[in-house]
Amino acid sequence: MAQPTVAKMLKRLAVDGYIQQRRYRGVFLTDIGKQLAEQSRERHHIVESFLCAIGISIETARIDAEGIEHHVSPETLEAFKRFVTRTIAFS
Repeated sequence: MAQPTVAKMLKRLAVDGYIQQRRYRGVFLTDIGKQLAEQSRERHHIVESFLCAIGISIETARIDAEGIEHHVSPETLEAFKRFVTRTIAFS
């Protein structure tokens, strides 16, 4: 990303309440930012686990999950989660 693009994104995240920027100290997640980050990690984990459960290699699953997690509906994500939970239970 170009420097102006990064600066614009950081400003947007700050305005939306996800980060705090501290001059000479850096960028820090707010509580709501931490919550969003955790939700994103969970989505990624569910998609990656589902892909692995259907036989995709971990390397490919990690790469593919990066794209899929941003577009998968809540309904589909829940179905992935149920599938993974059942698959683990029967392993």
